[in-house]
Amino acid sequence: MSLLFGFMSRIAILSVNHAQAPVAVRERVAFAPNQLADELKKLNSVAGVEACVILSTCNRSEIYAVIEDENSREILSNYLSQTHQISREEIDPYLVYFENDSALDHICNVACGLDSLVLGEPQILGQLKDAYHAAKQSQTLDKKLEKLFQHAFSTAKKVRTDTQIGSSPVSIAYCAVKLSEKIFTDLSEQTVLLIGAGEMIELCAQHLNQKGVQNMIVANRTIENAEKIANQYNAQSVSLKQFSTIIHQADIIISSTAASVPIIGKGLIESALKQRKHKPVFMLDIAIPRDIEPEVGQLDDVYLYTIDDLEQVVSDNVDSREKEKVLAQEIIIKQAQVFNKWLSVLPNEQLVQSYRMSANQIKDDIVLDALRRLKNGGDSEQIIKKLADQLTNKILHTTFNNIKQTSHENIAQCEGCIPNIKK
Repeated sequence: MSLLFGFMSRIAILSVNHAQAPVAVRERVAFAPNQLADELKKLNSVAGVEACVILSTCNRSEIYAVIEDENSREILSNYLSQTHQISREEIDPYLVYFENDSALDHICNVACGLDSLVLGEPQILGQLKDAYHAAKQSQTLDKKLEKLFQHAFSTAKKVRTDTQIGSSPVSIAYCAVKLSEKIFTDLSEQTVLLIGAGEMIELCAQHLNQKGVQNMIVANRTIENAEKIANQYNAQSVSLKQFSTIIHQADIIISSTAASVPIIGKGLIESALKQRKHKPVFMLDIAIPRDIEPEVGQLDDVYLYTIDDLEQVVSDNVDSREKEKVLAQEIIIKQAQVFNKWLSVLPNEQLVQSYRMSANQIKDDIVLDALRRLKNGGDSEQIIKKLADQLTNKILHTTFNNIKQTSHENIAQCEGCIPNIKK
């Protein structure tokens, strides 16, 4: 039996990820950043849920939890269904559940980038750390979940140090630029519109700059954030309110915002195409939920792709990393032994805490009684002696009874529990 299975509360992970669920499903179960704190508290208040963390990226929405209930899968599945108002019949085919040992293995694979669309990509570790810090700030962590995430982080660091899984970094942003090259052989001659100002857009700008792109426009709701990226690459910056007036200039549009609804509709692109005299435009939507209405892809002269379309680009770059993936998984297995060892002695620590609380309660009761006697004018020396006797007898009573009932074979376990006091 796994060490993890020896406890009443279990580590559980519910995942909707790129391996099973298409973008149309993933966007329906994504968590908006501004709602994360409320959702963490809501989930943590569900009966049986002792601690929780929520991770939501373009490729996955995952719930990490410690649950004291054998129906942990149902609890998490119902929460996800109810929160996003999507029926269980619709979502169940795409749910992946991990528990205890498999949960430990999964979070480490995620942290190391082994479960990513782009094998070994480093961004997921930062996203996982952000999810952990959000839970910490919302006070939805407990000791077990805290230790689980720290273990995943240290394992990822070891994998990065001891393998080449992260060499020649291949990110989603890199793949986005590679896909655009399939449409335009010379990117340096194209005008690129980047919508958003997060890490993904910043990486796209970096890769495009390396490809010699001279004309870049960065659009974002907050113009100051757009300027931070634009200034690095001598690009133009505009607000989202303005971008509809310049969208016709773009040969390539890459969008990755945190908007809850599409910001680019079919009508807007139809107007832009007329201004472009139907010159082709490449559009890549790497946002979850999507930024571009799917109907835009029906228009002639528009090449619309989503994050799911990057799979072929990814597969072209994955072969060299397969050997490193095997080495990384060996490290994960070895590191799991360290976590399991900690977990195996956790009940001992909890028992010690319980014993300490009980002893302190006994002490408080006896001291209170002694103070009452002193206040009533009792003999202080006799009261102190009686206090010491009562304290010793009450604390040792249960321990001595257990020792008396312990078999001869197990009595060695008691040796050393009570220290020898030498004068």
